[in-house]
Amino acid sequence: MELISMIVPCYNEQETLDDFYQEITVVRDKLSSMGSSLEVIFIDDGSKDRTLEKMRAFAGENPWIKYLSFTRNFGKEAAIYAGLTRGRGDFVGLMDVDLQDPPSLIPKMLAILRDGEYDCVATRRVNRRGEPVIRSFFARAFYKIMRRISDVEIVDGARDYRLMSRRYVDSVLELKEYNRFSKGLFGWVGYRTKWLEYENVERARGETKWSFFKLLKYSIDGIVGFSAAPVRFAAWIGLIFCVLAFIFILVIIARTLIFGDPVAGWPSLVCIILLLSGIQLFCLGLLGEYLSKTYMEVKKRPLYLCKETNLEDED
Repeated sequence: MELISMIVPCYNEQETLDDFYQEITVVRDKLSSMGSSLEVIFIDDGSKDRTLEKMRAFAGENPWIKYLSFTRNFGKEAAIYAGLTRGRGDFVGLMDVDLQDPPSLIPKMLAILRDGEYDCVATRRVNRRGEPVIRSFFARAFYKIMRRISDVEIVDGARDYRLMSRRYVDSVLELKEYNRFSKGLFGWVGYRTKWLEYENVERARGETKWSFFKLLKYSIDGIVGFSAAPVRFAAWIGLIFCVLAFIFILVIIARTLIFGDPVAGWPSLVCIILLLSGIQLFCLGLLGEYLSKTYMEVKKRPLYLCKETNLEDED
């Protein structure tokens, strides 16, 4: 019987775990009727509430439920990587616990993968109903920017919710980088992906753990990780201002020869100095962002540390 491993990262999700458990149990029964078994691997990303306690309880009653708990909060990307390395199924899935990723889609995903035409079935939202307007605006802007500056296809509205073949997951795991941006990595490995569209579903309970600034940082990680365009942009800005400076030098020389050398103009000079200083600092910031990523890569630190797990291949 083929095995499906569903990876579910969790951070302070004690309010949603019970609802998710009920939903995934119904899906497990349906998968069983299709000739497949299911294991759910919860990844506790250093939660400070009763999330881990609930995971232990579920695992104690159900041998098909596994869990792994981090020593602290390492972030969702680390949780995704931990789950992918522990998932032993013929098909491996990834989803959120807040029920914004409808578990009822899993049988449909499996049916598509069984045909053999696709190696991944991923989901995307066709709208952002219920999401703050500002967040939606910047999210759409991010996807537009990524499509223009990156060779990797990142679909607008794409969720982490997906089901993947074994060879697809093995290819993703070959990418060992410390600074991970899974949406980009999933696109980078290639293979054929089938996109399922669905209406946006709001959280069942609780509040999102993704603040605007966390999403902004995450988007910067994606841009830096999958495009060198910002560095090229900084280089072009520098070249343009060098040309402008040369032209202004010629203008000043000509003006001085023709009209003399008036002292007036210091306010405009101050504005120009501030503008150029700001651009220089901005470009240095871009370079620093790439340098900081390189710094983290060469240190070779583990992506996460495991505190507790009921998985057989515990580190």
